[in-house]
Amino acid sequence: MTDLAWIETAIIAARPQAIGALLRYFRDLDTAEEAFQNACLRALKSWPQNGPPRDTAAWLIMVGRNVAIDDLRRGKKQQPLPDDAAISDLEDAEDALAERLDGSHYRDDILRLLFICCHPELPSTQQIALALRIVSGLTVPQIARAFLVSDAAMEQRITRAKAKVARAGMPFETPGAVERAERLGAVAAMIYLVFNEGYSAAGETAGVRAPLCEEAIRLARLLLRLFPSEPEIMGLTALMLLQHARAPARFDPGGEIVLLEDQDRSLWNPTLIAEGLSLIDKAMRHRRTGAYQIQAAIAALHARAARYEDTDWQQIDLLYGSLEILQPSPVVTLNRAVAVAKLRGPEAALAMIEPLESRLGSYFHYFGAKGALLLQQGRCDDARTAFDRAIALARTPAEAAHIRMHLDRLMLDSEASARSSA
Repeated sequence: MTDLAWIETAIIAARPQAIGALLRYFRDLDTAEEAFQNACLRALKSWPQNGPPRDTAAWLIMVGRNVAIDDLRRGKKQQPLPDDAAISDLEDAEDALAERLDGSHYRDDILRLLFICCHPELPSTQQIALALRIVSGLTVPQIARAFLVSDAAMEQRITRAKAKVARAGMPFETPGAVERAERLGAVAAMIYLVFNEGYSAAGETAGVRAPLCEEAIRLARLLLRLFPSEPEIMGLTALMLLQHARAPARFDPGGEIVLLEDQDRSLWNPTLIAEGLSLIDKAMRHRRTGAYQIQAAIAALHARAARYEDTDWQQIDLLYGSLEILQPSPVVTLNRAVAVAKLRGPEAALAMIEPLESRLGSYFHYFGAKGALLLQQGRCDDARTAFDRAIALARTPAEAAHIRMHLDRLMLDSEASARSSA
């Protein structure tokens, strides 16, 4: 075979399971990762000639384990040899291992691997970098490019994260039911952080960081396969699918932000929308409401509206009200104010968000929303002040350009008004 794309696809699919099993065996991230890389090198030599093995993950686990054992044996002459059963003939071992890789082992290995990547002692940036490197298999240069840092800086970030995990002495036994539930929430939060790193990118960085959204969705689908009846994981996956479906319409050809009300909905991805809507409908039938499900339900209402004017703002307001109770946050209230403005006018929305300024004083979107509401009221000077503050807080050129558009409109309106008065 000359086309090796199928090998890359098979290795990517098997990576979380293989790394998880090797980590359980060696209890060291570096050793597990190196063992997997060595197994991949052997796969590139063997599979084009012999074809894929019956169980790709089992083959990679066994080959990686045997190569790592040989390396340890050469490196430590005094170390006792493993049992013969551990380094037996590869084909026999592969068959036996494939039989042992039942659903529970598979789930626990991958869940353990994901949970290690989002260890509470790691800051969120290190959690994301470690997950992208260990679970997803992105290279250090790929991750560094996504985070707009040098390769050396990202290598240091990942190395520090691995060192913290090693010092933490995390147990490798199968987690109990309570701990598993706690881990699941942490893993879901980490995956959504990965998604937001890509989704929040704009302008020149949007194309570079967009693959982070796709990788987060892939991880969520993986988690959903492990927990197919967990409604919050359905909600998380649906939320990301529905948000990512709008990606082709979120920026104009010049890289400037296009607001939801101005987006060309024919550019939205119907396949992702259909999958997301199906998942959130399924999740809601479980009647165990969670924050991700509510956010996905809000995204679903936008997706179901053929035109912006058809948006069900009444239902969105109610959903944000439920989210405020379930997960109180000034950002949630700020988002709800958009629906309130549509239903009850800008005055009611401003009354909601003005008490939030002390907590959202460094948040770009707060002053952008406040400026827009003030503009709707005709309070142009106050709107200009809010927009100036938003520009000062903008994180990307696209955000700043979007606010300058409002300021330019204010200036043109002022000039037109002056000419009319004259």
